[in-house]
Amino acid sequence: MSKVKVAILGSGNIGTDLMIKLGRSEVLELTAVIGIDPESDGLRRAKESGYAAIDTGIDGFLERPELADIVFDATSAKAHVRHAKLLKEAGKKVIDMTPAARGVLVVPPVNMNENLEAENINLITCGGQATIPMVHAVNRVSPVEYAEIVATISSRSAGPGTRANIDEFTQTTARAIEEVGGAAKGKAIIILNPAEPPILMRDTVHVLVKEGTLDEAKISQSLKEMEKAVQSYVPGYRLRTEPMFDGNKVTIFIEVEGAGDYLPTYSGNLDIMTAAGVKVAEEFAKNELAKQLV
Repeated sequence: MSKVKVAILGSGNIGTDLMIKLGRSEVLELTAVIGIDPESDGLRRAKESGYAAIDTGIDGFLERPELADIVFDATSAKAHVRHAKLLKEAGKKVIDMTPAARGVLVVPPVNMNENLEAENINLITCGGQATIPMVHAVNRVSPVEYAEIVATISSRSAGPGTRANIDEFTQTTARAIEEVGGAAKGKAIIILNPAEPPILMRDTVHVLVKEGTLDEAKISQSLKEMEKAVQSYVPGYRLRTEPMFDGNKVTIFIEVEGAGDYLPTYSGNLDIMTAAGVKVAEEFAKNELAKQLV
């Protein structure tokens, strides 16, 4: 089968984990990893794996644009503002792993298929990828008037990019809870837990539905169906308990265990982002390859 060529911009934790996952893809061919630190572990691994290891940042990639049709941006929200413009001018499709939100906000099991033609797809945040599917699952049964999510991740799994983007995390996730999840109003909170040994990623979703519309049985079934949908690309994703119902309030508890491809399995926050990125890119590639067969 033909493959669509992809490159990774950013050689930190997310970029390196992406590199490992992309190596297993049947429809994506990773060609290059791009960074700015020649001594980074990501670029070292890229060289050892036979990929082009570009250490002059996006400018170095733009000197060899034929390397890839899709570029994953795993840098930072601030950097992506510049990258988005340059990659658009170069005619590249972008999957943005930062909370810059310059492109279409996408959560794979919610709105991926209708956005495969978008030039720039934004994957929101780890908290958004973990919780928005559940907000949507409730909303498709009972209209959600308010949704609040609390994402708790191990401090060890939060790299410098995550720490620098805390404000963007809360703002972009809240916006996506509304635009993608369907809530009339959304709020997001992130907690970096310093516990040792490190904890798994855990998320709590508080939802208020329209008075008189709550259907416990249908909501519970919808949540279970969504859990399976996310597990199809993030096997370590799971509901920790049955949902709790109190009047028109629904509380949902989620846990995300990472695959352990790069960082240990407590880094579910890293894993759910990279797995979502690969999922979207693969669906885009299948869509493009299908067009070529027509």
